[in-house]
Amino acid sequence: MKASRAQSALPLPVQRALRKLGADISTARRRRNLTVALVAERAFVGRNTITRVEHGDPGVALGIYASVLFVLGLADRLTDLADPAADRVGLSLEAERLPQRARATRETAS
Repeated sequence: MKASRAQSALPLPVQRALRKLGADISTARRRRNLTVALVAERAFVGRNTITRVEHGDPGVALGIYASVLFVLGLADRLTDLADPAADRVGLSLEAERLPQRARATRETAS
């Protein structure tokens, strides 16, 4: 399978995070005593795809990762991945852009 330019240029921290996610998914599957074949059947994908997920392959679609997490009962964690309330950098930048003082708006007569 040919890797896209985006996959080959994937930052090292992202590669590590995907490998950890795959390993965590593998651990969760084995703790639940589920076979690769059973998870593949329930996620409507092939066994090879589950193996790729468990290796953290960046070429596997996010939707498939989400389906596998759902099969394992872990899909609720997806809602917090990019939660704006937990975005420290975004909140900090937003706070810097707040006006230093408030001005009353002038009402225009029509």
